[in-house]
Amino acid sequence: MPIEISPITTSDIPSVVECIQLAFDDDPYSNWAFDKRPGQFNKQRNFASLKAKCEWGIRNALFYVAKDSDRPDGAVLGVSMWMKPRRADEGQTWSEWVDEYILWLKQGWNLVRYQGRGGLKTNRYWIWKREQAQAQAEIWTDPDGYYFCNIVTVRPGIQGKGIGRMLFEVVTKMADQEGRQCYLESSKDKPNIAIYEKMGFQLVKKMACEDGEDVCDLFCMIREPQAKP
Repeated sequence: MPIEISPITTSDIPSVVECIQLAFDDDPYSNWAFDKRPGQFNKQRNFASLKAKCEWGIRNALFYVAKDSDRPDGAVLGVSMWMKPRRADEGQTWSEWVDEYILWLKQGWNLVRYQGRGGLKTNRYWIWKREQAQAQAEIWTDPDGYYFCNIVTVRPGIQGKGIGRMLFEVVTKMADQEGRQCYLESSKDKPNIAIYEKMGFQLVKKMACEDGEDVCDLFCMIREPQAKP
């Protein structure tokens, strides 16, 4: 299986969204933030929302896909999206503001088009954003900013073939060359923490998102730049 890692293209988006939906079907955060009961979760609505985010990510993130070059269907086997580091004193650019506004309009249209949020529990989304902001304010101490792994996933059924590592290394090698730190959040402690530790990440904080008695733990990890062997 000759795997190639390349930047996402517009034509990749449907397969990217499918890969994300399949991989996060049993994700603890996804199950906490979305009402997955029959009739509550709208997969098509979720697809449209992810598609809009992918379109935004093409212009504003480090967004990569993994493919088997021998597969004629061009299916995406893995996905990673990283936010670029931003200095503490660096503001948002005009083009970034415009792209965020366009994303907001697209998501607003999806809200009207599908007559709702497709099962997203918006109060829980904002609980997560609040806890995330507090955690990052505490542990993001480098003024040069962090490469933030927003998502990394591999299509179910083909894990364990090194695809995830390849999707990480395309950015971690860049971070090492620049002497920058990397950051991620995982809602699975096992086996994810051990896997990420092998790639140089260290657990620095457990973030608890609480909505009454329903709690979703997220594990914050940081990777220091690695010296060349």
